[in-house]
Amino acid sequence: MSGDYLRRLPLYLSAPSECGYLPGRSSRSLFVDPDARMTVQLYSQLIHKGFRRSGRVVYRPECDGCSQCLSARVPVARFHMRRRFQRVLKANRDLELVQRSASFTASHYALYRRYLGSRHADSGMASSSPADYSSFLISAWSDTHFLEIRRQERLMGVAVTDQVLDGLSAVYTFFDPDEPQRSLGTYAILAQLELCRRLGLPYLYLGYWIRDCDKMRYKADFRPLQLFSEGDWREFGADEVIEVRELPGDHIP
Repeated sequence: MSGDYLRRLPLYLSAPSECGYLPGRSSRSLFVDPDARMTVQLYSQLIHKGFRRSGRVVYRPECDGCSQCLSARVPVARFHMRRRFQRVLKANRDLELVQRSASFTASHYALYRRYLGSRHADSGMASSSPADYSSFLISAWSDTHFLEIRRQERLMGVAVTDQVLDGLSAVYTFFDPDEPQRSLGTYAILAQLELCRRLGLPYLYLGYWIRDCDKMRYKADFRPLQLFSEGDWREFGADEVIEVRELPGDHIP
């Protein structure tokens, strides 16, 4: 895919709406024309410029007077395995990972609804239909896999993951809400980092990091962290101090 095509790609700006992450603020998104021909190669260039996908829609926050949503990625070869992460891996030694193709599965959807009912009962997502679920996680053009987290025959979680040319992109993770002691959200990120290593891919993209949103700040715990800011990827400074809380790690977008 040539750079000329990327420069000619039709982009649109959404109307302002209530921000889902920072109370009292409005949000807007710059999004690619849904009718444009999207491919993994083109998306790989766009994700490198701070874009993400939700279903088949590729977008980037473009809010008036706010630039807190910064695309985040972990350089896999330099990832620091902290003691807390080692404890999470030890607590989940009895789990196995199974990679599935991206398609609707009744067991996945049932777990997704259980998860949303427990963690996000007050959100519109809690009533997601099978069509809503599929349109949110699956697209016809992306190289998407559902990474199942299993304890023998029991489905414990699903990490929805896109493969792009220079890495994996964590799309969304949902898991058994009755197993909080396992930190399955953190475990899913560690599993995707390991999959990057096995595939020889240099980056794990983690969606947007938002300094003032508690639900997103957990991403700063995965160091070193690179943030897309002012048109370039910049390493999150070692002198930056962020209070990192134990969070489920599901709010990838």
